[in-house]
Amino acid sequence: MKSPRSFDLVLLGATGFTGRLVAQYLATNAPRDAKIAIAGRNQEKLSAIAESLGRPFETLLVDVTKTESVRKMAESAKVVITTVGPYVLYGEPVVAACAAAGTDYVDLTGEPEFVDSMYVRYHELAQSTGARLIHACGFDSIPHDLGAQFAVEQLPVGEPMALKGFVTMDGTCSGGTAASALEAMHRMAKAKKARTERLALEPKLSGRTAEIVQGRPGKDADLGQWVIPMPTVDPQIVVASARALERYGPAFTYGHFLVTKTGFGTVGTLGALGALAGLAQIGPARRWLSNRVPPGTGPSEEKRAKSWFSVRFIGEAGGKRIETEVRGGDPGYNATAAMLSESALCLAFDDLPPTAGQQTTASAMGAMLRGRLQAAGITFSVISAT
Repeated sequence: MKSPRSFDLVLLGATGFTGRLVAQYLATNAPRDAKIAIAGRNQEKLSAIAESLGRPFETLLVDVTKTESVRKMAESAKVVITTVGPYVLYGEPVVAACAAAGTDYVDLTGEPEFVDSMYVRYHELAQSTGARLIHACGFDSIPHDLGAQFAVEQLPVGEPMALKGFVTMDGTCSGGTAASALEAMHRMAKAKKARTERLALEPKLSGRTAEIVQGRPGKDADLGQWVIPMPTVDPQIVVASARALERYGPAFTYGHFLVTKTGFGTVGTLGALGALAGLAQIGPARRWLSNRVPPGTGPSEEKRAKSWFSVRFIGEAGGKRIETEVRGGDPGYNATAAMLSESALCLAFDDLPPTAGQQTTASAMGAMLRGRLQAAGITFSVISAT
């Protein structure tokens, strides 16, 4: 049994752009009797944020380079929320401390290398302590993970399933998001190595398969629009959920695509991604790109209010075809703050099936979290079923 904790939630990184949005969301939406602390390296900034929130949040001085401060934070909380990235550079001490303390953990990472390497190093320890380590609890990858699960639930039980997700969005990135994306591009070889190590360690499925279908750029026959495969962590998370949950059927495949609308848009997007990936390999160029959106900055409130996302799913199983959609507001920040916060609140306060180790939002929280997100304005709907 876990020891009593001083706090229900501790938010690490509250002085950053996304961290401030998460703190504001929790101040408005967490239960009034929830015990919450915000944590970071700068007491003056922490105090200023705490005073602005309209309800009492305690402050904790925590530096991820100081093992003892991270350990104390993890041991004080039921759930640790961290927005401190790039996670591959700054995230491991928090995961390690939570795994050792039996503390639930959520983050916003979209970095495949980090997700895989944390599984290799801490999944077994977290299983032994009862900690639930849940990565990618923002736009990466909740709409895709819970959206895929919602689509699967509309299909016949016990049948092979083929599912595709199609992303359309309008939004702007912050300095932290840009830094994480560039670091991930720079470390693609290391990400491949981490993936290989994880696959060698994961238990083999018995009588079931769950695989990513890479797909190709072009006009998708099912959607009727131009698309390109999305090189993100999302399909990895979806397939991890499929491996964990038998409801995904005996043979599950998933393809993940960005909608580009036109052939010219497809070519232009592919060219831009290729150029960005190439520049990310060059240190001075990577730093120059990162400085275009400085850390701690992000889109204005007005821009966030106009931003939106849609993820359309098309699935087939047992002769049935379904089309579903997840839709919400500003993907990178407003919606992400809600998704991360509700994930932490779900772990802290909801009656969930027992799980431990590295989990996904679908395998650990599923419909319970989906209900919370619906109440927060993120919709899950069936478009058609034939």
